[in-house]
Amino acid sequence: MVRRVAVVGAGVSGLAAIKCCLEEGLEPTCFEQSEDIGGLWCYTDQVEEGRASIYRTVFTNSCKEMMCYPDFPFPDDHPNYMHNTRLQHYICKYAKHFNLLQHIQFKTLVTKVKKCPDFSVTGQWEVVTRKDGVEEAAVFDAVMICSGHHVYPNLPIADFPGIQKFKGHYFHSREYKEPEKFRGKKVLVIGLGNSGSDIAVELSTVASQVYLSSRSGSWVMSRVWDNGYPWDMLVITRFRTWLGNILPRALSDWLYVRSMNRSFKHENFGLMPLDKTSRKEPVFNDDLPSRIACGVVVIKPNVKEFKETSILFQDGTVQDDVDVIVFATGYCYSYPFMEDHSIIKSRDNEVTLYKGILPPQLEKPTMAVIGLVQSLGPIIPTADLQCRWVVKVFQGSMTNKKKGGKPTNFKQSLFFLSSLPQRYGSSTTLQTDYITYMDDLASDLGAKPNMLKLLLTDPRLALKVIFGPCTPYQYRLEGPGKWNGARKAILTQWDRTLW
Repeated sequence: MVRRVAVVGAGVSGLAAIKCCLEEGLEPTCFEQSEDIGGLWCYTDQVEEGRASIYRTVFTNSCKEMMCYPDFPFPDDHPNYMHNTRLQHYICKYAKHFNLLQHIQFKTLVTKVKKCPDFSVTGQWEVVTRKDGVEEAAVFDAVMICSGHHVYPNLPIADFPGIQKFKGHYFHSREYKEPEKFRGKKVLVIGLGNSGSDIAVELSTVASQVYLSSRSGSWVMSRVWDNGYPWDMLVITRFRTWLGNILPRALSDWLYVRSMNRSFKHENFGLMPLDKTSRKEPVFNDDLPSRIACGVVVIKPNVKEFKETSILFQDGTVQDDVDVIVFATGYCYSYPFMEDHSIIKSRDNEVTLYKGILPPQLEKPTMAVIGLVQSLGPIIPTADLQCRWVVKVFQGSMTNKKKGGKPTNFKQSLFFLSSLPQRYGSSTTLQTDYITYMDDLASDLGAKPNMLKLLLTDPRLALKVIFGPCTPYQYRLEGPGKWNGARKAILTQWDRTLW
């Protein structure tokens, strides 16, 4: 029987893990190498080894109603999209409200996680930690890895011939904090993701010229959609998901491309993705199209070769006198504390996990990776539902409803999420559809909203659930972890948005 659970990391996923363990009577101990909670959202002026790093002006891409913990809405007066400091304040309020801090050991680095000798029988893990230079080992019944995947930068120097000859300065976007030191310089940003676009737009206010290089293009969306409402409250709905699933693929793809080109034609801006119908996460940037239109950001294709002071691009154009290169080329996931790296990481930086959570080759399902799944939806409610699901697995109470309620055999289960390129494009994270994935986990838990029951007993709520935004409160309406405020939160979600 799982009792003691080690939680690695006290970011948004780690806090959800602690709370879900406590709700089910388990004893979590969270190890956090820094001196504060928040993980990625805890801004620091200096880049710290082994920790996620963000720049000073990072804002959220999901609105407050979609990205909150499902039983802890944001205050009414918070803006729909928040600066990182505001989100960090909310995270701290959440931890204080549910008394989570007492279960966290700060300034404690997890250095090793390995199976106990009798793992095949007990499923237990030995966790070695280091604090103030002193190492300590303890045995836990289960481990929840909540350390995120924005820690180890991917700097693909080998893919860029001549970079060693370049006389300017180059660095990964992880090291970027603010724009002032780049005033008057010519800057090339490589990578058309959220970080690359944000940095290019911000640098364009001080640099003499910014070039933004993209290998494959990307869809660019605004946070603000029809009538000024948040994009995700209009896009992430059960009705739209249902419609997308029943329509023929060709028609669904056509509608998808049409919706992505609704604000501007990407082809005219040099942004059109090579794979138009790829469902990988779009870039959220309200200013990039206007900065391109003003000429202060110039879109370029992939780099072919670096010279001492110039850059040759794939289309044959050459740009002279470039001073700085920012590699916004993403991250590699890595779990250096795992003694057996094959448990999570497989070849070519690919990962395969049962439901995006459990390593399938373990004899006992007592390890979970939380927050690695990536979708168009927000990470906080995703992590919360993953934690609720995995705690039930740890307790041995997860059953297979299709097989008459028998305990799930995770080795024989077929639903795996893999980072292999699919309709979501190539990625090192696990790409999936938000509502489909959340509903699958919630169905196992008994926490998926029963539409027929709602239509018969509470039609007003049912219409909000079906046609309105799929806000996190929907997954706390019933089942384990039910929250009595969920119904009211759903009925008043637009009021808080308009506030």
